[in-house]
Amino acid sequence: MNPDGLPDRAALVRELRQLRRGGLPALQSLVPEALRAATLHARYASGEDDLADGAERLLRAAAERLGADDLIGRAAQRTFGLLPGRRGDPAAVRRRAAAQVYGVTDERFRHSQERQVVEQLAGAVLAEARAPAAADAPRATAHGPRPERAAGTRPAVVPHTGLPGRAGTRRVTVHISPIELLRDIDVLVSSENVHLEMSKSFRPTVSGALRRSAVTGCGSDGPAADVLADELAAWVRARPGALPLRPGTIVPTGPGALAERGVRRVYHAALAVPDGLAYHVDPQHIATAVAGCFARGRQDRADGLPGLRSICFPLLGAGRGGLSRRTSAEWLRWAIEDALTADPDWSVHVVTRYPEAAGLFEAVPPETARE
Repeated sequence: MNPDGLPDRAALVRELRQLRRGGLPALQSLVPEALRAATLHARYASGEDDLADGAERLLRAAAERLGADDLIGRAAQRTFGLLPGRRGDPAAVRRRAAAQVYGVTDERFRHSQERQVVEQLAGAVLAEARAPAAADAPRATAHGPRPERAAGTRPAVVPHTGLPGRAGTRRVTVHISPIELLRDIDVLVSSENVHLEMSKSFRPTVSGALRRSAVTGCGSDGPAADVLADELAAWVRARPGALPLRPGTIVPTGPGALAERGVRRVYHAALAVPDGLAYHVDPQHIATAVAGCFARGRQDRADGLPGLRSICFPLLGAGRGGLSRRTSAEWLRWAIEDALTADPDWSVHVVTRYPEAAGLFEAVPPETARE
């Protein structure tokens, strides 16, 4: 134990390795000594009654400190089942999900990256416990709020799905969530470059997230089927000379493993034009892409996919494309309103990781609405 009352990092690492095997539900039976000390020191719990829940909240906050856009942070969330709906996943399933963040096999992850993930999470737990907000905050009750964060740290973003919003005069549904966690939406839209080269699966992009989540199976040498990238490559091979595509072109693929979440199609919007070492997106091409998605949907219905009714757009061009979230949202609003005016037989969804961007579609997260 350190003079400040916090446990040694090495002891916390050992406990987190054990917790990785048992998962978060194991905390309800026993909160190990080092994690117990950190939880009480950080005032995430006030005593035995809320110790297990407090320890879990502390782990979530520590993973958020590592960053949802960082490989280690994302792998930590998956390793310990900290994502929505993953708390009770078996250890093998959690390890496989974390390995996919790095694009490696389960065994390679176990012998290499997993050790770093656990060590970094232990460090983040101690950093969270030492944060001024943790030391000065009022003690949490079993059902009370968690401590406020220190200034300068990233606030927790809790996924909110199904928020009512608007695109001009038309209703849309807004989700504050990673796109790969959505369920029961027929079509997900991914932003790609005009050469149809998807983002690497370990990149914190919509393209990378969908590519990673659509992988089916896992062989000893890596993913058994990189479904989305493979289908795009086949589409290109069948059309010699097609590249680079005209910005706004839509190319459809199947959903791969996303079918397990109720997804039926992925529409790839070719928007990003290479510009030296970066990309450029003309915002006017967002309107072209949105119109193309609706046209593609009508064609898919006619070609044997009846019942396509729902489609979800991310903030196209707002990642590596260089557009601000506000600019992307403005063009999406205009384009969606125009498309729904002409073809109202669609349920349109918008997804973003950023609560402030949800407000651009007049969607208000529950916490904001209560303030």
